[in-house]
Amino acid sequence: MTAFDSLRSTATRARALTDRASFIAPLLARLTVGLAFVESGWGKVHNLETVGAYFAELGIPAPQFQATFVSYIELICGSLVLVGLGTRLAAVPLIGTMVVALITAKASEITGVSDLIGTIELCYAVLLAWLALAGAGAASLDHAIVRRAASAAPARSVLPASLA
Repeated sequence: MTAFDSLRSTATRARALTDRASFIAPLLARLTVGLAFVESGWGKVHNLETVGAYFAELGIPAPQFQATFVSYIELICGSLVLVGLGTRLAAVPLIGTMVVALITAKASEITGVSDLIGTIELCYAVLLAWLALAGAGAASLDHAIVRRAASAAPARSVLPASLA
């Protein structure tokens, strides 16, 4: 066996290992972001008056309505992301809350790109965008539902009905 063959064999084994571990990245992203939003939403839901007053200070229109809306969005959508159910859809309103937070609550702290990159809100929005585009991963309810539906579906012929 040549050095090149040995290197190729090692690369193939490494690739197989990373393929088997590919569920880890979306799982970690979902757990991190999901738990953060569940905790934040839970706290807000139980302090709606305080959150509404803060939203009023920020100049957000209809602050009490928005406080209630955002609190439940964070709690419900965060829970869905956490368990990986409807992840792509649940991530979208959470991204919206992070964009609004950046525009309102964090705007005075952001003077340039480096300040923006350093915000947790942008990090959450980026992770959520990745989950919305890539999906929840193999360790999710989304994946389990799709796999179960595929195994329950009757086998379909690739031939037209007239030839089958």
